[in-house]
Amino acid sequence: MKNAGLARDYLRRAKLRLAALDVLHEGEGWADVVRESQEVVELALKGLLRSVGIDPPRIHDVSPILLAERDRLPAPLRAEADALADVSRSLRRDRELAFYGAEDLTPSGFYSRADADAARSGARWVVEAVHPHVA
Repeated sequence: MKNAGLARDYLRRAKLRLAALDVLHEGEGWADVVRESQEVVELALKGLLRSVGIDPPRIHDVSPILLAERDRLPAPLRAEADALADVSRSLRRDRELAFYGAEDLTPSGFYSRADADAARSGARWVVEAVHPHVA
């Protein structure tokens, strides 16, 4: 399935969320930066997959599909597939915890500025890497 409009929409929405990350970061919402960074990465990578004719599953971490379908990616991204997958996988692990917390963990007290900086940096890198290849 190749819906170029949907692929572009995913990327457009990922870019909008990047701007939201800056607002959350300025407000020192470290857990929210981590959570929203995951959504940025998910949308950008699903946009990439759609742009090469892959209908991504409705899961939050598409790294297994990205790696399995590496040969279908644009040539410049094939070498980056492992790094793209690492960012996706890493942020996926924190998705629910950063949002909901746990009985013994409050997200706002658990996540630090360093966590937020790393998540936001990874999200920006993924969008920048994917952007030229989503038509």
